[in-house]
This record gives sequence, C-alpha cells and structure tokens, in this order.
Amino acid sequence: MGSAYWESVLAQGVVPADRPLSELTSELTSMLGDSDPAIREDIATLTLTRWLRAGVYDDLLEGLGDGMASGLTVGLGTTASDTVFRRSLSARVLGACIAQDNAALRMRPDTVLRWGDRLMSWLVRERDLRHEVPGKGPASSLGNGAAALVELASSRHLGRLELTVLLDVTADRLTSPTDFLVHTAELDTLAESTMGVLRRDILHTDLLDAWVNRLTATALDPQTGAPVAHNVAGFLRALYVQLALSSGQPPNRADFLLTLVAALKQLHPGILQG
Repeated sequence: MGSAYWESVLAQGVVPADRPLSELTSELTSMLGDSDPAIREDIATLTLTRWLRAGVYDDLLEGLGDGMASGLTVGLGTTASDTVFRRSLSARVLGACIAQDNAALRMRPDTVLRWGDRLMSWLVRERDLRHEVPGKGPASSLGNGAAALVELASSRHLGRLELTVLLDVTADRLTSPTDFLVHTAELDTLAESTMGVLRRDILHTDLLDAWVNRLTATALDPQTGAPVAHNVAGFLRALYVQLALSSGQPPNRADFLLTLVAALKQLHPGILQG
C-alpha cells in the first residue's frame, strides 16, 4: 500500500478492517527501514506506537517485540548504510513494547529479559551513531536505544543484577571507540535512562560511585580518543543536571550528586575550580 493509504489510516484513528493485522504489521515493520523520514517516522513508527498504546497488540505483544528485536540485527556493523534506520526505529518500537508491558502487565519475566538482552547487545555493538543523515533525516540510533532503556529501567522484571548490567552497558557504549560526537539530545536521553535506574533505589552507592569513576578515568586517559572523552563528559553533565533538578528523587540523590561534582571537576579543571 502507498503512503496515502496509511495517511488515511492515521487520520481515521482506527485499525483498518479490510486487511489482517498481521499483514498490516508486516508492512509497517518493513517501512521502518525506509529512507524517507515521512514514511518511517511519521507513518510506520507513529502507527505502531499508537496501536501499542491503544492495546491493539496486547494479545500479540510477545511476537511484535520479538520482531522488533530481530530488526536490531539488520545491517549491524555498518557505519554508513540506510540499514541504520531499521535498527534505530526497531529499538524505539521495542521500547514501546516494554512500555506497554509496564502499563498493561502482559509479559512473562523471561520475555522482557530476552528483549532487554537483545536491546543492550545491539546498543553496545552499534557502530553507526549518526544523529542525522543528509537528505534522509534522523537516524539517532543511540537516542532511540536510550529511549528504550528508559522503559527497560522501569520494568518490574529487572532486579539488582539486571539494572547493574544496564549501567555497565551504558558505560560500555560511552567508552567504546568511535569517531562520532554524540548529539546532546541523545546524551540527555541516555542520562534519563540512568535516572530510571537510580529511582529504583536498589543499587548500592559504592557500585554507583565505581561506575562514575570508571567513566571519568576513561575520559581522562590520554589514550582515549577525543570523541569518546567528549561523549563521556557530556553524558555526566547531563546526568548531573537531571539529578540536580529531580526534586529530591532518587533517595540517594545527595551523595550521588557529590560523586558527579567530583567527576566533573576532574573533567573540567579549567572552569570548575574549588
């Protein structure tokens, strides 16, 4: 079907009755990889996420999530291919699947943990960190992956071990060698996912401090490339701002703020004195 059909579907606000849902979903999934942002973002992603929130997929949620997880591997390892669109938006829709489970309580723990494993494995291995592709619009694999981590951090199925892994994956992603300077908005979203972990209030302060120290040490290491050091520093600044403005939450806020202040003073000695 052409874009006019899907624009009509969006305008009507209901799932079409003229075709099976499986067929509609398959077409929308394929459209996630389209090089035209109007098709992949404004039609495919918007339709799938709207239907998810409306409960259309509640009885089919596992299959949809598994399909999105499979999309994370399409063209993985390339750095200048249009396959980044499929991977990036598969992550966004997978995050919407997790969000729907958070709201509707539909999935077994093993299903969501499987999705989380696939999501975090992809995020660490993703090499195409372009925020925008000239003439083709946003790619934002890190931003969409981080948005999915926000939902994952809130999942009732994740305990202390899984949240620790989520933080480790965040650090691995930030410290992996890359030539890309990550966009500020994507670092903000990644910091938001860490805030989700902190709000769960089940990780020990010593673990959190060690995690920040690991990031700081990598950024200060002379062998670390400039883009990685830039990305780590930007992330820690974003995390500090979100934590400082969090109105008293999470419970360990005060102590962790001191840890972040110490890290930022090391990273910016010329402008953060005293």
